[in-house]
Amino acid sequence: MTIKATTHLNLPGTARDALAFYQRVFGGHVVAATYGDLGMPAAAPGADKIVFGQLETEDGFRLMAYDVPGQDDADPAAIAGTTTRENGTTVTDRTFFQSARGDSLAEVTQLWNGLADGATVIEPLAASPWSPGFGMLTDRFGVTWVVDVQVAFRG
Repeated sequence: MTIKATTHLNLPGTARDALAFYQRVFGGHVVAATYGDLGMPAAAPGADKIVFGQLETEDGFRLMAYDVPGQDDADPAAIAGTTTRENGTTVTDRTFFQSARGDSLAEVTQLWNGLADGATVIEPLAASPWSPGFGMLTDRFGVTWVVDVQVAFRG
């Protein structure tokens, strides 16, 4: 199969910063084009904003981002919605979380530490009943991440 699903973040004028941030966390290579690169007049408002941006790592991690026109002043916290952990469950009004899952606690701890810079921690990265490491946070761009060590589930 050649179909690949990739998260596409719709951001309020912060796509360039987000892609640079995620590149620092995950590594990889960023490709980005602005509205001006694709034909918008250079003097037009927003011509310097990202219409297509993608981060891709050698091991296949991909994330796309673009700047939604007219949302440069939107508050990322307002866009993020709310997510809390209560009595061992996740309570949220979000339609999705981004998952970053690794094979070892050392691997996910490194990702966690990068993503946590400027983030709101929902559940600290720690051992859980289902994983040697599980944590949740909403990063500085309003993206809620579930970071954990992958384990084999029996089913």
